[in-house]
Amino acid sequence: MKVVFKNPLTINLNDMKKIIITFIALTTIASFGFAQKYAYVDTEYILENIPAYQAAQQQLEQLSGQYQKELETIQAELEQMYNDFRAEAVLLSDEMKRKREDVIVSKEKEFRSLQQKYFGQEGDLFKKRQGLVKPIQDDIYNAIKELATEGSYGVIFDKAGGLSMLYTDPKYNLSDQVLDKMGYKN
Repeated sequence: MKVVFKNPLTINLNDMKKIIITFIALTTIASFGFAQKYAYVDTEYILENIPAYQAAQQQLEQLSGQYQKELETIQAELEQMYNDFRAEAVLLSDEMKRKREDVIVSKEKEFRSLQQKYFGQEGDLFKKRQGLVKPIQDDIYNAIKELATEGSYGVIFDKAGGLSMLYTDPKYNLSDQVLDKMGYKN
């Protein structure tokens, strides 16, 4: 039995045609990619010019303040309970100490539970923010999407989203157009 190795450097005519067609297709696709228009928006600026967003922020700050006050009151009660316990510990029997410790631990659990309920990842404040701010964000996204389609923009960056841009030409800033799309005049 004789084994024949094919020279890897020899390419037949069909393979050469495939390589050339692939190269031309990739070059064409790449040139279309580079021909796309780019623009940017500043969502902080857009949000600052939407009265509903400002009202939502005020509501959220007020609610957050109420929650914070309630938690601070409970925390002050906890500190007072702990200080009283420390001061009276020498006078208490072991059973009374355990009962007071249980009350303090129970109050600490209540505090942590309430803190999580208000400020946790799925807490009341988060849900309220979702209810107030998400519809505004969705409107902004839809306006940007319409502008991208109408203007044939391949990419629209958000300047406020932490995107590093060393230079931005104001003629590509679509922020005012997004506000116009949403019905706000600036």
